[in-house]
Amino acid sequence: MSKILKEVIISNEQYAKNFNTKRELQAAPIKKFAILTCMDARLDPAKFAGLSEGDAHVIRNAGGRVSDDAIRSLLISYKLLGTKEWFVIHHTDCGLEKFSNKDIDKEFNLDSKNKIDWLTFNDNEKSVVEDVLKLKSHPLVPNSIPIYGYIYDCKTGNLKEVFEATKAGTKFNSST
Repeated sequence: MSKILKEVIISNEQYAKNFNTKRELQAAPIKKFAILTCMDARLDPAKFAGLSEGDAHVIRNAGGRVSDDAIRSLLISYKLLGTKEWFVIHHTDCGLEKFSNKDIDKEFNLDSKNKIDWLTFNDNEKSVVEDVLKLKSHPLVPNSIPIYGYIYDCKTGNLKEVFEATKAGTKFNSST
């Protein structure tokens, strides 16, 4: 058994001993919102957003990008589990800002037949705006859901609003 596996098993045993009323939690988030953010280990959405188990849905992927799977998860969060607001939260010093798709393709020795869009970017604020706009323009995303754009600062722990993203994400079309 690896050291990591052993640590996880022991930690889980301790966690389960104090599980108590958590068994009563439902899949629908108590606070009715979802966060899409990066998988970076320096980000702890529960801590930076003041969450407890059951409060919100947290969807994580490399870069916190609006991928097809992130859209799928957010739509399920909304339609089946009742979220009413979404946050797109990128962060400073993100690895996807340091590499291009071509760089990552080289790491995996990918040829033109096996390309993946790694969703890299070179302007953090611009990528938040793009992601919020991608969500807002998706035909299944209801116009009534406000979507906020932020960047988490890995040096201070602060969330910095990307005003252009939030403005785009909270603009409602009166025809819907």
